Amino acid sequence: MRALIVDDEAPARAKLRHMLGAFPDLKVIGEAADGARALALAAELRPDVIFLDVQMPEIDGFDVAASLPDDGPAIVFVTAFDQYALRAFDSQAADYLLKPVEPERLERTVQRLRKSAGGAGRQPIGMPAKLAIVDRGTTHIVHCADIEWLEAADNYVDIHLAGRSLLLRRTLTALLRDLGPAFLRTHRSFAVALNAVDAVRTRQKGDATVVLRSGAEVPCSRQYRDTLMRSLPL
Repeated sequence: MRALIVDDEAPARAKLRHMLGAFPDLKVIGEAADGARALALAAELRPDVIFLDVQMPEIDGFDVAASLPDDGPAIVFVTAFDQYALRAFDSQAADYLLKPVEPERLERTVQRLRKSAGGAGRQPIGMPAKLAIVDRGTTHIVHCADIEWLEAADNYVDIHLAGRSLLLRRTLTALLRDLGPAFLRTHRSFAVALNAVDAVRTRQKGDATVVLRSGAEVPCSRQYRDTLMRSLPL
């Protein structure tokens, strides 16, 4: 197994790297001190597992995990705080380790990773505050509250903000599960942020066009229109 360690504290990274050296079938292939670097290394090195700190500057561990592709590595959260455990396991993270990490507890984690190796990719992480999108060597930090609409593009999602758009390597279905009820699908290939909707124009055969505050227009299929109308804030 190829592992990436992500923690903003160098001593914590060094300690975990030393402890992981006890497992001959696990190789640490890189380290990152922040979320942006973690995503760049994940894309470059394609690790099997990321040992990921939760509390980090600017982009926290949950935001990093939600920005990874759906077929990305397993996630093991490593933190000094136990209040994130429920969220981590709800998101089906591979494991959740509390600092200081005990050798016996780490061994159980590695055993769990061995059993799951070769299985399905990670599950949606859930409710990020931000997404980090790497585009041609630049990491763009996107606040989810600023997203207006989403468009599926094969295995990517086109994230539309005011005046620009960015491609994130995730499926629309999985990303919507993460983003929660603030976003709603309007079409097989489109979804909107409910707080960005300005009007809904009915079209022929029950279809509609969703007009956003920016002036952008997004198609709405008949099968999604009633749900959209019920979900719009009064």
